[in-house]
Amino acid sequence: MSTAGAAMVPSDFKCLVRRFYALQTERMEAYKLFEEGHEAYLRTGPDYDFEHYRQLVHEITKAFCGISKEVLEIKDRLHQDFNRPDLSEHIEKLQIKEKQKLELTAKLQLAKQSAQDHPEDQSYQEKVQEIKQDIIKNKESLSEIMQDFKYDSEDAE
Repeated sequence: MSTAGAAMVPSDFKCLVRRFYALQTERMEAYKLFEEGHEAYLRTGPDYDFEHYRQLVHEITKAFCGISKEVLEIKDRLHQDFNRPDLSEHIEKLQIKEKQKLELTAKLQLAKQSAQDHPEDQSYQEKVQEIKQDIIKNKESLSEIMQDFKYDSEDAE
């Protein structure tokens, strides 16, 4: 391997890691928009503006799919081009937790609407709190995985 090639690898690696972090930031911003859009949707009750909300869900789904696709490409490059199965494993775990987070977020939105539609039934409020606790646990797991990724990716420098 030429010295020019060796010199390019770390910057390429660093660019890949930076892009991964940027994608995670985009994902967090998409969640924020999703939550704000759902809050706006709930304010349209009891005759919900479902058409507008469905469009939001469509846009957010497209954003999440694009982000996931690129994250998986980074995972493959880290594994194959940089021989970092440890980092690709972190990304694999992260993707699983992100999928769970999205499922929990959708469940939470449905539970919030049910709680709003049935204010007299305390069980709906309890369900909302239960799902919120699951989301907190999920976010803690995501945070741990990101810490491991950060530690291991900086270890390479």
